[in-house]
Amino acid sequence: MKIRNPKLKVSGTDAQSFLQGQLSNDIVKIIEGKWQLNAYCQHQGRVIALIWVGKQDDDFLLDFAVDLYDVVKNRLTMFALNAEVVFDKIDEQAEFSEEAQVTLTTSEKFIPQDLNLDIDEVGVSFTKGCYPGQEVVARVHYLGKPKKRLYQLECDFEVSPLDKITLKDDTKTVGTVLNQVKSCFFAVLKIAEKEQTLFINNQPIKLLELADFPD
Repeated sequence: MKIRNPKLKVSGTDAQSFLQGQLSNDIVKIIEGKWQLNAYCQHQGRVIALIWVGKQDDDFLLDFAVDLYDVVKNRLTMFALNAEVVFDKIDEQAEFSEEAQVTLTTSEKFIPQDLNLDIDEVGVSFTKGCYPGQEVVARVHYLGKPKKRLYQLECDFEVSPLDKITLKDDTKTVGTVLNQVKSCFFAVLKIAEKEQTLFINNQPIKLLELADFPD
């Protein structure tokens, strides 16, 4: 199991039911010692943060991009209302992510299907019930077909979140960079264009594979 660096602890008698109504996956199914991937969405189904949730006794530990701490904490607090939940900040440690991640720059830019969270329901449960944005996410799943997916790519230069991926003539945008890690970068691409020769700022890039989220 991947070692994670949780940012927030959620505790209290209503912690499980509260998170069940806020996040995209089935919190009830979390097994202690395992991390579960979730999307935290706004009402239009766009992903505010990717959150890995772990369980420690009756408490829940939330790991997400550090620059989204205030956004996530404030939004959870706003929706807590009369729920018996307590939010505690966990001391930060050095963070070196080697996986696809939503940050403050890319927050609210993509829906869960863009990030492959629906594949094998790795980050979205379609049977658990309501959460913010659930109707939009479910509509795409049952009535539509994803037009974009998250891919792993590589290049020999630095890229930045939201950099545009284009075709050779640089006039048609076919994708958007999510984040760069040490050995590659992740981007959301139009499925129909993934076999084309791709560029960022007129420099060629190489598509490696469909991105996944290993345990």
